[in-house]
Amino acid sequence: MQCKAQSIEQLLASSDQAKLHKDMGALGLLLVMAAAMVAAAAAAAATASAPRPFFVFGDSLVDSGNNNYLATTARADSPPYGLDYPTHRATGRFSNGLNVPDIISEHLGAEPVLPYLSPHLDGHKLLGGANFASAGVGILNDTGIQFVNIIRIQKQLRYFEQYQSRVRRLIGEPATQRLVRSALVLITLGGNDFVNNYYLLPFSARSRQFALPDYVRYLIAEYKTILQQLHGLGARRVLVTGSGPIGCAPAELATRSANGECDLELQRAAALYNPQLVQMTKDLNAQFGADVFVAVNAYRMHMDFISAPAAYGFVTSKVACCGQGPYNGVGLCTAMSSVCPDRSLFAFWDNFHPTERANRIIVSQFMAGSPDYMHPLNLSTILAMDAAAKP
Repeated sequence: MQCKAQSIEQLLASSDQAKLHKDMGALGLLLVMAAAMVAAAAAAAATASAPRPFFVFGDSLVDSGNNNYLATTARADSPPYGLDYPTHRATGRFSNGLNVPDIISEHLGAEPVLPYLSPHLDGHKLLGGANFASAGVGILNDTGIQFVNIIRIQKQLRYFEQYQSRVRRLIGEPATQRLVRSALVLITLGGNDFVNNYYLLPFSARSRQFALPDYVRYLIAEYKTILQQLHGLGARRVLVTGSGPIGCAPAELATRSANGECDLELQRAAALYNPQLVQMTKDLNAQFGADVFVAVNAYRMHMDFISAPAAYGFVTSKVACCGQGPYNGVGLCTAMSSVCPDRSLFAFWDNFHPTERANRIIVSQFMAGSPDYMHPLNLSTILAMDAAAKP
């Protein structure tokens, strides 16, 4: 009997233990669900209170370090690049300090967005946006082929899709859609399609294929497709920069100018390209029924201080601060280059890229420029309008 009674007690204990395990399992599941709900709510709150997300696409003018992670010669990850960056280290930015996206981020009240390839861009840092730009790229896939491993624009767009998948896993589909649609986007393309493609060699493949006016029309048609793709991926506020005065860069003065004047052929290319870019953005806005695309007159923004450097506190707009050869325009800035002692007095940092101070002048026109600079709206107006429209 004792043996039997013990067996019943064991069965009862076993039954109670099973019930306890079941109850604990259910409690564990509830705790996991509650934790997920708290995390989702925290993510949603972070999204609502955080600065506006910011996405960057394009070339070396806006690359913040993606090429550091690639086997390419189009890199700015060694001194003296970054000389005046807060860390005083080369970051991959083609500047002595901050570039245009960094300074726009300041106006958004945000930290600079990280390069998409950075291992530090993870978790909730993704909610602030990402920089997909890669030095050397253009509108066309064959632009910058000499740099080999760069993130061509179609791959930048694929990375943007991948980014959205990562964010969906973090905050869910509806919140991800809201994040992308509320974001500010900057895209800077076109200059390399001239200097690192059409005019790269005296008889380049593209120059044999197209007369310049036809080439420009081809570029605009291809760029239109890229912008439509961006819209299809959710972008609703896109700053589209035109070509700067590429004939005035120290690199072009060193190789194409006999008297230090801007190269007329390259200036003609920009003069053909920019008005057609503006018209294309107008056409797209009419198609989508909203001011999605803002044409940025980078040509005029640069020419203001290139044509009258003293008026902006520069001693020169022809000679780069860092480089070698005529106008310090031969090759990139290296540890062997001569470097000016005061970068704030120079409009150009290296053979193609402005100094941080010049970038700040450029962004001031982004923020407050008239329709001659920012069409149809400047960035301050956009930020105010979009803030007022928030529910």
